[in-house]
Amino acid sequence: MELNVNTSVGEIVRVNYKTAHIFDQHRIDFCCGGDKTLHEACSTARVDEEALLSTLRYIMQETDSDSRYFENLSADLLCNYIVERHHDYINENVPFIQKKLQKLCDVHGRNHPEIHDIKKLFDASAANLSMHMKKEELMLFPYIKRLVKAKNEGKPIEAPYFGNIRNPVSSMVAEHQEEGLRFIRIAKMTDEYTIPPDGCNTYQVTYQSLHDFEMDLHRHIHLENNILFPKAAELEKGVIMH
Repeated sequence: MELNVNTSVGEIVRVNYKTAHIFDQHRIDFCCGGDKTLHEACSTARVDEEALLSTLRYIMQETDSDSRYFENLSADLLCNYIVERHHDYINENVPFIQKKLQKLCDVHGRNHPEIHDIKKLFDASAANLSMHMKKEELMLFPYIKRLVKAKNEGKPIEAPYFGNIRNPVSSMVAEHQEEGLRFIRIAKMTDEYTIPPDGCNTYQVTYQSLHDFEMDLHRHIHLENNILFPKAAELEKGVIMH
């Protein structure tokens, strides 16, 4: 690809996910804000675009086999991967993090009142993500799998009750944006997951777990916003009865 300041951030990460950690370092949103150009993203984040462009070009000299794999993966198999890798990750890690946050509230809440607000934010994220994933697993992903089946069999299908895929996708993207903003707040309140001077081992484990959760969420949202949803929209064009 020709990489320049007018290339969208989402496209850069779609082609080579190794660039994602560079955007994360500069707090440039490549998943929910993937439609922004590099110029727009740098301007918002107050990052030197020429320096960043040089770094990205260096990284992209090396091929990313993972990105190529996801780009070539059929939409139905990508749905399965997202559920088995990212939905399961959320379901497995939420109870652990909530338990650790509660312990921090009990032990350090008086000296660090912000930990109560961090727990409230994470609890809200956990509840919303649970509902979000159910909507994907029960409605959106089965529809995407129907689209793949229809294309493979060469049999058109009737339009779904929700009109077309843009409607549920726009809702999913909005919910992704909400969670992205929530974790920006958590990162800011924890000073980018910096353990306070009086922080114990529980602090270290909890903040590391929160940071890992956010990084996994970024990849999760990227796979949906920048790869799965465009694939599904393109599929729908060819198989819906008119």
